[in-house]
Amino acid sequence: MSGTVQAGDRGSDLARTGIGVLAPCVVVLAAFGEPGRWWLVALLAGASVLLVAWAFRDVPVEVVAPGVLLLTAASQWESTLEPGMFLLTLLAIALTGWADLTWATGLLLAATAATTVVVATLQDGSGISGGIWLLGVIFPALMGWAFHRQEKMTAELEAARLALAEAAVLEERRRIARDVHDLVGHGLAAMMLQVTSARHVLDRDTDQVREALSSAEDVGRRTLRDLRRTVGILRDDEASVQAPLEGLEQIADIVADARSSGLSADFVARGPQDEVDQTVGLTLFRIAQASLANAAIHAPAARTVVTSTVDGDGATLEVLSSGPLRARDPKEKRGHYGVRGMRERAESIGAEFTAGPVPGGWLVRCRVGR
Repeated sequence: MSGTVQAGDRGSDLARTGIGVLAPCVVVLAAFGEPGRWWLVALLAGASVLLVAWAFRDVPVEVVAPGVLLLTAASQWESTLEPGMFLLTLLAIALTGWADLTWATGLLLAATAATTVVVATLQDGSGISGGIWLLGVIFPALMGWAFHRQEKMTAELEAARLALAEAAVLEERRRIARDVHDLVGHGLAAMMLQVTSARHVLDRDTDQVREALSSAEDVGRRTLRDLRRTVGILRDDEASVQAPLEGLEQIADIVADARSSGLSADFVARGPQDEVDQTVGLTLFRIAQASLANAAIHAPAARTVVTSTVDGDGATLEVLSSGPLRARDPKEKRGHYGVRGMRERAESIGAEFTAGPVPGGWLVRCRVGR
């Protein structure tokens, strides 16, 4: 119920308002139930005014508490306004129900409990019952503390729930971005190779131009089909469960597609490719797919070798592009979305991932243990 707590504010405000309304009612009940001297009633009324100021004017409880204690204790001079002691009960709730317990509030709470004992001690035998009013301070204080703690825990749980929901949405956006980048990027890179090849021989070999454009059309259709399938899986929960997932065995297919698109690409498989966990296989497949797309864009004249190695310790994927890299256009904005997406995929399965220049080319390496 402190200022930083959001959940349960409506209930906190209602309880605070209730204390502000009860305080004057206590004075009226004490004045008419067991009449005393007018100045004693005035002292009790002053104590209630302080509680009202705390409830409706947001005056800090540490400021009003000393005044409430002194005025309430003084109003019991003749023990004729004993119902006014209920103001100490309201003060105990205010001290523990709206803030974390500090040294200041702890001392004020102890002073509130001690006030009941002191007032009862100063009365004669027919005066105020100190034990009852002491319990009337301690138990409400514990209830206020428990209520505040519950409100605080509710607020923390709500904040954690919102944070988890935001994280889930962000992770889903990243996953979709990776999938779209891998599918569309791979297809567009292959199409660019074919179109570039057709442009280079446009005036010399019409048959080769026709073949290149036909291949680009096939790649475009295949990419569109894969994209539609992915969208269908995202929309249909049952399809996402039943749809076959790519793995290491399918890397040979995308290498062959890259080769048919004009990229000098080869695939080397070592070890049993079908003995890898399905999630690991899909992740390495996507990394290989993104690496081939990057090779087609940034190193179209290089020779790219994809090596998949499975042994007793785990699986390793290496994509090495040996040869010249395409010169970067200074005006081109590079987001490194491909490398970022590959690294995120590797981190999702606890794999080691590196991507960067090596002597004579560029190497992408991902290693995951069993």
